[in-house]
Amino acid sequence: MKEKIVQTAGRDQLGTFAPAFAHLNDDVLFGEVWNEAAIDVKTKCIITVVSLMASGITDSSLTYHLRNAKAHGVTKEEIAAIVTHTAMYVGWPKGWAVFRLAKEVWNEETEALTEKDKFQNTIFFPIGEPNPYGRFFVGQSYLAPVSTEQVPVYNVTFEPGCRNNWHIHRAKSGGGQMLICVGGRGYYQEWGKDAVELTPGSVINIPANVKHWHGAAPDEWFSHLAIEVAGEDAGTEWCEAVSAEEYDKLK
Repeated sequence: MKEKIVQTAGRDQLGTFAPAFAHLNDDVLFGEVWNEAAIDVKTKCIITVVSLMASGITDSSLTYHLRNAKAHGVTKEEIAAIVTHTAMYVGWPKGWAVFRLAKEVWNEETEALTEKDKFQNTIFFPIGEPNPYGRFFVGQSYLAPVSTEQVPVYNVTFEPGCRNNWHIHRAKSGGGQMLICVGGRGYYQEWGKDAVELTPGSVINIPANVKHWHGAAPDEWFSHLAIEVAGEDAGTEWCEAVSAEEYDKLK
C-alpha cells in the first residue's frame, strides 16, 4: 500500500493565528501535492531539498526535509551528489551551507538535540552560556549579550521552573529595566501584585525601586531581552528567593 503523507505542523503552530495558511500547508501542500501519484516520494524529497537550497534557505525547514529525504531512501552518496550538482548552478556557498546540515543528518552517530538546542531553534537570539549571576536564580538560566555598546541588551533564558530572586533596580533618578519576551512562556510579578504571564511580544517596563521577579513557567522554557535603563547611582539589590509555595500557584 502506498504511504500516505500526513502533516499537522500548520495547525499545530498556526491553527488559531493563521488558519487559512495552516489549511494550505497541511491539506493542500502535504495532503494533496505530496500525495500526488505521478512522482514518488523520494523524488519529491530531492526536488524539495534542491528548491530550498536554490532559495538559500538553510534553517530548520531544510533540516526537516533532509531528514525526510533520508527517511525515504536517499543515501549519503546520493545526497552528496545531489548537493554537489545543484551547487554548480545555484552557488558554491549554498553547497557548503547544505553540506553542513546534511553531514549531521546522515551521520548516525550525531547526538540527539538537547532541550536547550530544541528551544534555541525556536528563537532568533542566542541562548548563550550559563548565567554568571546564577546564584541569584532558582534553577538553570543562561545569558547572551546582544549589545554591549550604547544601550546594553542581554538575552536571558530560563529553563522550565527557573526564576530569579526578588530584586530591585535601585536609582536616585531614571533607572529601571525593560523586558521583551522573545520565546517560550514566563511570568513577571511585582511585590504585592498578581503575576503577569509573558509570551513572545510581551513588553514589561519595570520602574526603578520596585521589588519584582521574573522567570519561566513551570513547564516551559522562556527567553526575554533585558534592557537596562540608564539612571543616577543605578544598581541591582538582590533579595530573597521566590518561595516554592508562591511559585507553585502559577500554571
